[in-house]
Amino acid sequence: MQVKKALDHMSVGVCYYPEQWPVELWEDDFRRMRELGITNVRVAEFAWSIFEPEEGVYSFELFDHALELAHKHGIQVILGTPTATPPAWLTTRYPEVLNATFEGVAIQHGLRRHYNYSSPKYRELSASITRKMAEHYKDHPAVVGWQIDNEFNCETKEFYAPADHIAFRGWLKAKYGTLHALNKAWGTVFWSQTYTDWDQVHLPRMTTGGRQPNPHLALDEKRFISDNVISYARIQADIIRETAPRHWVTTNGLFGGLDNHRMTGELLDFFSYDSYPQFSTLNHNPDEKDRLADRGWSQTLSVVRSISPRFCVMEQQAGPGGWVNRMDMPSPKPGQMRLWTYQSIAHGANMVVYFRWRTATFGQEMYWHGLNDYHNRENRRVREARWIGKEIAAISERAANTTYAADIAILRDYDNEWDGEYDVWHGPFAWTSGTAWFKALQYRHVPCDIRYINEQTTLAELQTYKTLVYPHPTIMTDKTAALLEQYAREGGILIFGCRTGYKDEKGHCYMRPFPGAAAGMCGISVEEFTMVKGSREPVSMHWQETGELAEAVTGADDFNDILHPESDSVEVVAAYNSDYYAGKPAVTRNRIGKGEVWYYGAVFNRSAAEQIIDRLGIASPVRDWLTLPQGVELAVREDANGPLYFLLNYGEEAAVARISKPMRNLLTDRQLQGEFEMEGFGVVILTEAL
Repeated sequence: MQVKKALDHMSVGVCYYPEQWPVELWEDDFRRMRELGITNVRVAEFAWSIFEPEEGVYSFELFDHALELAHKHGIQVILGTPTATPPAWLTTRYPEVLNATFEGVAIQHGLRRHYNYSSPKYRELSASITRKMAEHYKDHPAVVGWQIDNEFNCETKEFYAPADHIAFRGWLKAKYGTLHALNKAWGTVFWSQTYTDWDQVHLPRMTTGGRQPNPHLALDEKRFISDNVISYARIQADIIRETAPRHWVTTNGLFGGLDNHRMTGELLDFFSYDSYPQFSTLNHNPDEKDRLADRGWSQTLSVVRSISPRFCVMEQQAGPGGWVNRMDMPSPKPGQMRLWTYQSIAHGANMVVYFRWRTATFGQEMYWHGLNDYHNRENRRVREARWIGKEIAAISERAANTTYAADIAILRDYDNEWDGEYDVWHGPFAWTSGTAWFKALQYRHVPCDIRYINEQTTLAELQTYKTLVYPHPTIMTDKTAALLEQYAREGGILIFGCRTGYKDEKGHCYMRPFPGAAAGMCGISVEEFTMVKGSREPVSMHWQETGELAEAVTGADDFNDILHPESDSVEVVAAYNSDYYAGKPAVTRNRIGKGEVWYYGAVFNRSAAEQIIDRLGIASPVRDWLTLPQGVELAVREDANGPLYFLLNYGEEAAVARISKPMRNLLTDRQLQGEFEMEGFGVVILTEAL
């Protein structure tokens, strides 16, 4: 793997589409890119019809010329395999490559990502174009790496073409071996769903209740789709590694239905992400008090960091964005593009590639603006990019080898995410609780990781954190439970929420007292549980006074587990205030070994998370010398030379901070001490004073 080769320094790049512009513009484009400090470009990810205008006929002249000019101006090239947009000749000649809707209707040529991963013909043709490109460019001096496809599972993460049903059966045969084992895993004795022939088995289809498949089938569907994407991506990765071994391999995205951790570990040198913070702004309720807005994008960047501690942002928002018929995002205000760039860097990005160099004058994305506008004249965004390029070049030597540092992590896993897409008895809770914890930590300036856990996770990996929050791990194997219990016994702090541990890996409910696999370490059982919705009045919980902390009341939102201590080591921290279970335990703390396990019987809100944070004494790593306003994010990257403290002001107004010891702003090389002002959308990177 060549992650060090690719990301051993910080760099700025841009997405470029020479096929969309007159050749007379190319050299001036590359010259101006270098003037802005841009050192790499991504090209060709949608250009299959250029490279192969008809089946078996290949043409490289257009991109040969573009790459020669890039090399002339000292710009490195990331080549995209163009398989996200199969050409019209392909889909016309081989309609079996097209995806299909849930109802089985073929999705026709047009837009992009209209293919399915299962079609043997599409796999064959994808392999051919990848091999031809790799053979042609394996020794090109400008080419340094490859992006496989573009945004796997974007547009759709569901596939119902005939080839997908066939591939699903093959996947199930490999997983279960026999129909007897499949029937047992899916519980098909329920409602007489038992299969007696493999041809009876399909991906989910329309039922009498509409779209309501067997829940265990639905879970295996998600696992199949992920494995199918990875097997498709493997075809391209293997060809590139065999043919162009000097080049690194990545892909971009972070879409549903795909185990990006496994794909990266098995196929890629590092993961890449497409960062558009205004999607976060649009997806938050504008009436919400203290909403994270585009600062919430840091939560997603934390997920990316869990895949690759250092990563690439292959598309960084550079302007207003949207398609002709949807996604109408406003223009970034002065300083926001720089802020978002450092947001990506603070969370682990060492390569940031702006989307795009110049705004397209035609097509679905002609309003998805890049650095340059249609007129190609200097504008505010270009000037801001020049500023960023100079800064990144100046700080690269000091910052490039650092990685994000956090003592607390929010745990996630794919099985629960996928199961929760269908199961409304736990699925909707994960995002709510994760965001509540992230927000509580953000506003207290406590850096936080998001960490995915699986059957291969080790104790040593978990022990890099003092505290783990696993909000609603409904599916939990005994193996995972044993690992988590060992983490706690050896000194870790583990925090669960309601609906923990009561399902096995098949999605079956254990015939054990809740919280099932987690019951032993929690020292409790769930006496009863209820949804809190509809006609049910909201419930609150009362937190006991402890030490310097006064009594408190917080909401017990959405779902309530009524708890019963089973061990003398269990302390009741809070009790329900109302309804028929008033006075019953709502939050417990079980001290085991050197550590402790908490159980919170509801869906987390920010106030409840803050109660636990206070009772555990979790505090910001800068609490002794730096005072920050709530609107400024703190992120820490560190290496053997010490920490770098990223301060990101998401407000349009200036923010005032105070340092009680001399520190240096890495971006300006100036010393700071005492009170100082950060401009609106401003960025400061603090390091020890010289």
